[in-house]
Amino acid sequence: MKHIIGGNPQTPHPLVQSVTVDENGAGQRLDNFLLRHLKGVPKTHIYRIIRSGEVRVNKGRASADTRLNAGDVLRLPPVRVSERAAEKAQAMARQVASHAPARDFTVLYEDESFLALNKPAGVAVHGGSGVSFGVIEQLRMARPQAKFLELVHRLDRETSGILLVAKKRSALKNLQDQFRERETGKTYLALALGQWPANKKVLDKPLHKYLLPDGERRVKVVSKDDPDGMPSLTLVKVRAAGGVVPAAVQHLAGAQQGFSLLEVTIKTGRTHQIRVHLASEGMSIVGDDKYGDFECNKALARASGALSLKRMFLHAWRLQCDHPATGVRLELKAELPDELAQFLAQVLPQAA
Repeated sequence: MKHIIGGNPQTPHPLVQSVTVDENGAGQRLDNFLLRHLKGVPKTHIYRIIRSGEVRVNKGRASADTRLNAGDVLRLPPVRVSERAAEKAQAMARQVASHAPARDFTVLYEDESFLALNKPAGVAVHGGSGVSFGVIEQLRMARPQAKFLELVHRLDRETSGILLVAKKRSALKNLQDQFRERETGKTYLALALGQWPANKKVLDKPLHKYLLPDGERRVKVVSKDDPDGMPSLTLVKVRAAGGVVPAAVQHLAGAQQGFSLLEVTIKTGRTHQIRVHLASEGMSIVGDDKYGDFECNKALARASGALSLKRMFLHAWRLQCDHPATGVRLELKAELPDELAQFLAQVLPQAA
């Protein structure tokens, strides 16, 4: 038995669909639009009906890379998706609807084009890889009336701070183009273990992403002539250094020099870029469970009161971009969350 999109599954001659592209679809490639619109239809089938001319845009043939405009009318042929796939999609939708908690995160900026959230640490930006739901799923549940909400970029689950969400397709494309062309300014606050050399301002070691045997993602620095190395550029500015070494970690060699609060600006957006670049200099981020000082992390997590730190001290603090509609340059800031601010006040009071 087959389920027919746009027709009655009991009808032997399913209906042709006519779809009008709205503003949120404007600017999309035809293939990407259909992949989103025809849920459950195999990608190979979608490309086949485009190549065969069965898909029409304003009554004419179109290629997969045709850019759509608002008001375009698409003629889609009858397409079929197996009952099993349809039931799986419906079950997934029911699961998300019943289990994804509606959560409207702290909003730093919002207008009709996009919004900037202050993402807490420990929350993935989207579902997948063992996570049933993330920021975007929770936000959609909290705003059922919103016609369009899409992530502009990503933040690691362990990282807090500024996260942009587009409310229009045109804003999504514009902002993503700015990220891709490195026209945005992204600065993080990171607390590193030890005294960062004041003259160490530029980190440009290439990075290579790989998988551990269990499938978990990791990144390492490689030589400049490594064919698998991705060019990566990180700029570091010391905001404060020194401080008080908590008793819980005074016995650790790396902690005896205190801490360095760094303003870290990334010019490329590689996976785990800041974490790996800092760790490669022998000064990992406090609380980093992938590239950090694990003994130090455990000791701080066991400490009491404000000297306890159970997360990574990495926060997306400032983001600069051009407004996608007006072109006006914006500067957004998210102050340190309480748990980081309280810890910083204890170990590096001059920076708090």
